[in-house]
Amino acid sequence: MRDNQPSSIWPLSKLQIAVPSAMEDLWRSLYFFGLYRLILGGLLLLLAAVFGQALSLDAFEQTWAHRLCLLYIFLVLVSLVGVKTRSPHFSWQLAFQVGTDIVVISTMSYFNGGIQSNLGMLLLVSLAAAGLISRGGRITLFYAALASIAILLEHAYSVLTQDASAAQFFQAGILSASFFAVAWLSHTLSKYAIASEKLAISRGVDLSNMAEANRLMIQDMPDGVVVVDERGEVRQFNPSAERLLGFPFLANSNNVLGACSPLLDAMFSAWRQNKALGHEVLRLPLTNRLVRVRFLPVQREGFWGAVIVLEDIQRAQDQAQQVKLAALGRLTANIAHEVRNPLSSISYAAELLQEAQHDPAQARLIQIILDNTARLNRIVQDVMQLNRRDRVNAEMIDLAKHLPVFAEELCHAKRLPQSTIEIVAPLECKVSFDRGHLDQVLWNLGQNALRYSQNKIASVQLQVAFSPDNGQIILEIKNDGPGVDAETALKLFEPFFTTDAGGTGLGLFIGRELCEANGAVLEYKPQDDGKTCFRIVFGVNNGF
Repeated sequence: MRDNQPSSIWPLSKLQIAVPSAMEDLWRSLYFFGLYRLILGGLLLLLAAVFGQALSLDAFEQTWAHRLCLLYIFLVLVSLVGVKTRSPHFSWQLAFQVGTDIVVISTMSYFNGGIQSNLGMLLLVSLAAAGLISRGGRITLFYAALASIAILLEHAYSVLTQDASAAQFFQAGILSASFFAVAWLSHTLSKYAIASEKLAISRGVDLSNMAEANRLMIQDMPDGVVVVDERGEVRQFNPSAERLLGFPFLANSNNVLGACSPLLDAMFSAWRQNKALGHEVLRLPLTNRLVRVRFLPVQREGFWGAVIVLEDIQRAQDQAQQVKLAALGRLTANIAHEVRNPLSSISYAAELLQEAQHDPAQARLIQIILDNTARLNRIVQDVMQLNRRDRVNAEMIDLAKHLPVFAEELCHAKRLPQSTIEIVAPLECKVSFDRGHLDQVLWNLGQNALRYSQNKIASVQLQVAFSPDNGQIILEIKNDGPGVDAETALKLFEPFFTTDAGGTGLGLFIGRELCEANGAVLEYKPQDDGKTCFRIVFGVNNGF
């Protein structure tokens, strides 16, 4: 159910929506009224044909009754054609149908015994329909007046020609009064119905506009939102949810939460059992995004479903990181200007002192000065590398070709045989990464691995594999060293933490920052044999 297009109701006014809908309803009502009249004509024809003798009608009256019924059916068919073609105007067609009913039913009443036949009661239905369908009160009373006049004239003519009882004028008057009462009552009900219809249209437009505003707001939210019902079917989602889950929801189809994220589906089932759960922080398996999951119940006559909010913690961390990097950039610029110049002067002066002849104690002190100035210079260089985090020029790099070149250069720089590093990689495994960032991360991890290894054949292993769950490429850097204890492993990626007296403690910290800038994750993975293993999990856009 991809709901990315704006609603068509949003730019329309209430009047633009209400007028076409109201007119269509009027024509539809007039059509059903015509169908009723067609059925009525058939019943009157059947009554005249089958029960004509039972009603003591002579041949003349029965013949005219047949003709009137056939004429009535013909006029009803003509009116139905007019309704279908929407011509002539609606008010004229309504007047034609009501007028036809008044004339035909009054005449049929005359041929079937006058006011005693009670056929005039059928006009109550026509007048009620006219009052409900028409929009004007006066025209409805006009129709009632015409029906009353027709009934009174019919009874008066029956008194003059058929010796009908004059006392039945009272009955005709009661029927006429009923015409006015029904016409006025139906028109009053029609006004209430019209008012309710307008209110419903107005509320419907307001609700549609509100729903559109909510939809736009949800679509633009940086956090993921997934609306699921009680069966776990996805009813609504936003692009951020697709981005965080790494799952493209299918438009206009049933998306099941268990298919897009089994982990979320299990958490949703557990949350339904215990509402105290929720607000868990987890790393999504497909995208390695760190999110906080919140479940908001949707109560509508009981439990209907829930709104699952995926709060992107990594986005908040990235924003904080941007602020930190901006401040750090200004800091490193000041460090480069304020620290490097004095360091250069100190280092140069120490080198001049070293050229003169000194006793061993003085020579040792001069060497300490040189070593510490070099260490401070390395710290300044490492800190300045953090400014490169926000300058990523990603390109496709084939690890199967890049790793052997890196291993050869590293072994040559450390003056070790190339067999010290063993590489296990598929024939083709391309990743999207900044080449300079990747080299810096690999050099840092490779130097650490060689420093703590036994420097034997295959002491350092570079293994490339892919995750069986989502196909992500994983690069593992292992060595046969003594490994890292649990307490030290918790501090490996903290800045300025190091176990090497000559190190700066920024290598792993900068490596992780550069990996995150390229959509990858650098982590330490303990081994069963206690040895050291760092691995880089590349982003979901990478693959074989």
